[in-house]
Amino acid sequence: MELKKNPKADLRKDSGLYFVAGLVLVMLLIYGALEWKTYDKDNAYDTAQNVEDQLDEEVPMTEQIKTPPPPPPPAAPEIIEVVEDEEEVEETVIESTETSQEEEVVEVDDVAEMEDFEDLDVPFAVIEDVPVFPGCERAGDKRKCFNEMMQKHIRKNFRYPEIAQEMGVQGRVNIMFTIQKDGSIGNIRYRGPDKNLEKEALRIIKKLPRMTPGRQRGNAVRVPFSIPITFKLQ
Repeated sequence: MELKKNPKADLRKDSGLYFVAGLVLVMLLIYGALEWKTYDKDNAYDTAQNVEDQLDEEVPMTEQIKTPPPPPPPAAPEIIEVVEDEEEVEETVIESTETSQEEEVVEVDDVAEMEDFEDLDVPFAVIEDVPVFPGCERAGDKRKCFNEMMQKHIRKNFRYPEIAQEMGVQGRVNIMFTIQKDGSIGNIRYRGPDKNLEKEALRIIKKLPRMTPGRQRGNAVRVPFSIPITFKLQ
């Protein structure tokens, strides 16, 4: 015989609804407990900062100060006395500095300008007569010939230092020197990325031949000159 239950006696019928309602109630109680605040009844706190910006006193308005009028100007004298100037004033006579046609004019010879070329250095780019490299005596443009012969001299005497090749060192050496008044090379200065390259550039410049010195207004002068020497590995 099959047992049958009365639907009204089923306790699990609305269990889900009861569970949700209980969960909501519990959460409300927890929230209320967390937000509950209590305050002490003691009112002993500092009220020194509660300053009301109130002015009970009335500020009197500034009274207008009346400045007295300026005093009247003094009255002019009724009688004006005229004083005669009896003292004599000596007149200053300024004589003319212009010469008359009767006076003889002395002619002054032209003053020759003397320039000191003893300690004068004239750059290669602005000198009147550039130094003459051997082989450029008959060249029309001696400045251009000088540069070409310098390049030819460097290519002819160029040797790449073996130690610099082994170390893989390359770069450019800027070398400066002065062509003296006797055509010799002096005051050599250089700067490069490696001592071996600098030594080779110095050797090349020291092998330069004696030149015809540069001249400024007909006088022999020192001529500074600079040129880069590039060392590049193939």
